[in-house]
Amino acid sequence: MGNRAAGAATLKRLRHGRGLSLAGVARALSQIADALHQPRLPAVASVQRSVARWESAAPTLPDERYQLLLAHLYARTPAGQMSVGSGSDLAELLGALLDLGESETRVASLRTALIRTATDTGGMLALLSTPVQADLSAALVDPSRATEETSAELAAVVADVNAQVGSVPMVRLQLLLAPVIDACRRLQAGPLPGPVAGHVRAVAVAACSLAGRLAFENRDDGASQALYAEATAQAGQLGNTWLRASVHMSHALVTLYSSPHLTDARRLVDQAVHAAGSGDSVRVRARAHALQAEIAARAGLERQAQAALGRAWYDIEGRRGDDPSGSTFSAGHLRVRGGVRAVRR
Repeated sequence: MGNRAAGAATLKRLRHGRGLSLAGVARALSQIADALHQPRLPAVASVQRSVARWESAAPTLPDERYQLLLAHLYARTPAGQMSVGSGSDLAELLGALLDLGESETRVASLRTALIRTATDTGGMLALLSTPVQADLSAALVDPSRATEETSAELAAVVADVNAQVGSVPMVRLQLLLAPVIDACRRLQAGPLPGPVAGHVRAVAVAACSLAGRLAFENRDDGASQALYAEATAQAGQLGNTWLRASVHMSHALVTLYSSPHLTDARRLVDQAVHAAGSGDSVRVRARAHALQAEIAARAGLERQAQAALGRAWYDIEGRRGDDPSGSTFSAGHLRVRGGVRAVRR
């Protein structure tokens, strides 16, 4: 009951934050149902009783229809802007639904549905919280006002978009990612504060690399190549060799799947191995060697494949301490088919 009580309290707090009465929420849900061309809700008084039950001392969980309507209500700010990222009212609502007993799968599907709505309605900055949108707007006018929080929020958007791969169409994810890339470019054109400059460049590397993959998935090879080139250049200026190796690997995988010839993919993987060799990330080094083994195996070069796989095992087994890359690559990946096809996006 503790979690259910917390969920009910969150729903009440969200309602009060909008200055809405129980009847006000009922009317808003009815209007949203009409706008979404759903069957009309019961009379306002009936819907109001349901809203009251969700916030009561013994709260009930809104059914799936009401969950969707609530999500649409709280996915917009009082000013009408879409906001579906961390810190948004929608995020609070989804947490409340979990507290009230809804499954994580259902909650994730609700969020995905609202991300789709954001791309439909032009809410390209919807993954940024409202305060961060304001901070970013000020920083774009004067980059010297950019803060580490601004860069951290941009990084969170990239991670959020990456987490939606497989759930949201690639073209929609491109739309959500495009403002982050544009923001990084515009911020870097001005005098960024010292500590922030490196953070923004790291965001640019991650965003351009992911965008290169998304462009490839959307059959725009020219844009994909340009974005990977930008990611590689940004990583080079950052001076982070394991990060540059990660970009090369992502580019190699895209190249591997887009061409029957292995030459270009092998070249990129060799560059990744070279860069990772002088980097601080053992996991990235092991993954680069594993990918090198896979490409050699595809080319029928069994001896070279086994040698690269052996180097990957050496890297993993000699790993010590935390890895700066945050990579989850492990010995388990190397056991897949003896290491062949051990690395995937």
